[in-house]
Amino acid sequence: MSEATATAERRVPSLPGIDHTLGLWFDPYRFIGSACRTAGSDVVQARFLGRRTLCMTGAATAEIFYDKSLFQRAGAAPEPARATLFGKGGVQGLDGEAHLQRKRFFLQATSPQRVQQLALEAEAQWMRLAPQWQRAGRFSLYEATQHWLTRSVCGWAGVPLDDAEEPVRTRHLVALFDKAASGLAAHWQARRARYHAEAWLAALVEQARAGRGVFREGSVAHEAAMLVNGHDAPLEPRIAAVELLNVLRPTVATSLYIVHSAHALQGHPWLRDALRGGGEAAMHSFAQEVRRFYPFFPALAARVREDFVWNGFRFPRGTRVMLDIYGTNRDPRRWEHPDEFQPQRFVGHAPGRFDFIPQGGSTAESDHRCPGEGVVLALMELALRLLLRANYHVPAQDLEIRMDRMPAIPASGFVIERFTA
Repeated sequence: MSEATATAERRVPSLPGIDHTLGLWFDPYRFIGSACRTAGSDVVQARFLGRRTLCMTGAATAEIFYDKSLFQRAGAAPEPARATLFGKGGVQGLDGEAHLQRKRFFLQATSPQRVQQLALEAEAQWMRLAPQWQRAGRFSLYEATQHWLTRSVCGWAGVPLDDAEEPVRTRHLVALFDKAASGLAAHWQARRARYHAEAWLAALVEQARAGRGVFREGSVAHEAAMLVNGHDAPLEPRIAAVELLNVLRPTVATSLYIVHSAHALQGHPWLRDALRGGGEAAMHSFAQEVRRFYPFFPALAARVREDFVWNGFRFPRGTRVMLDIYGTNRDPRRWEHPDEFQPQRFVGHAPGRFDFIPQGGSTAESDHRCPGEGVVLALMELALRLLLRANYHVPAQDLEIRMDRMPAIPASGFVIERFTA
């Protein structure tokens, strides 16, 4: 692990201008990387909503970002993100032993055996929904996969969900990641969705604790309901609901990667035959390249724990720091031809813990790297196999990736027609 050094101090380059909130708002994925390249530095100083923020890019800065002696997560994420995407009181805002204790639930929930069970449930749900998609004639793949994944993850996790309830629950889960940063009106939709989703699951948690059997014994939902705090007292029902949502929401958000996979297939049709004949290794390499190449989440936030100097730059205590995910995954110092989609770069190559960080860096077991990467990859590879097996037509539409939107997706949502499984 990198250590803070005591080299001669130099000034962190400051971005021109008084405040840079709008620059980040209109180009959330490329802003930090572009600013660092312009300044010729892996660390630059910006101001967002008047608050001083150190922006970092590249594997070297990712490595120090995950040094727990230098940075902490508590109080780092902006309130709008905690109020929508993450949920207040959840694992993302914890540090130290409290974080590791809560993380055990997620590591158990995403064990290889459970991921395999989720994939089986998802394949069965795909086959149940395929006739509806076929009858629809024309539909958005982005929206269709959201409903598919909601049904799949709830069925797998043991969350009761009937057909009449599913559309509203899907809408709430999607709003948590799709509406949170899409404008003021959409953000308030995300806040309302967070309220309703937490209330829904908190009520089920209370019923489960009262012995009413709403969650099947041994299910992920039942384990979430029985979570305890550091004093072995049950978590507040709302916090237990937040953590259960931290299983459901990111699974449904895999719809983004699935649409990106379809987008990559459409743009590189010659890869279809290679994927069909390449087996699991080819599918895995393709999925990894989708995660590297396409935008998913733009940056991560932390706060400086104590004053330190790294590479000559002073990091004052309490300063907010943002780590560039998109730019690090495309850093030309670590990736050859980073702006080209090349799945073969992952063939026989295990990416490093800090140069490939689509869902965070370091390790899931001991740090803040997302433990759900196995879930994401399994669902991506399953969807890829099912799409390659299916027949469908992609009509003329605007397939440009909306980089000014967070999350970034094709402008059209990737419409397909004449689908048959």
